[in-house]
Amino acid sequence: MILVTGAVTARPETIAEMLRVAREHVHRSRQEPGCISHDVSIDADNPLKLHFIERWESEAALKAHFAVKASRAFWKTLQDLAADPGAMHIYEASEVRLS
Repeated sequence: MILVTGAVTARPETIAEMLRVAREHVHRSRQEPGCISHDVSIDADNPLKLHFIERWESEAALKAHFAVKASRAFWKTLQDLAADPGAMHIYEASEVRLS
């Protein structure tokens, strides 16, 4: 499984639009092949900061997601609306069950 985490901070005047486009992107991405989950949330301590958590079945599925025209457009829009573009991190992961 591929795990993607990310965060971006909006400006006060752009947070509503950033959240709108983020939710649109998340809902669209969930329909893509190989998407296990794709979520966005508002930071409890900073209401201008959005956190993204994505789980993908494979690196190929994530690469296909990044190649989608709407995904590239979303990333550009996000950067245009951001006060701080934040960062994205990609990990290879497997679930661990503790006994």
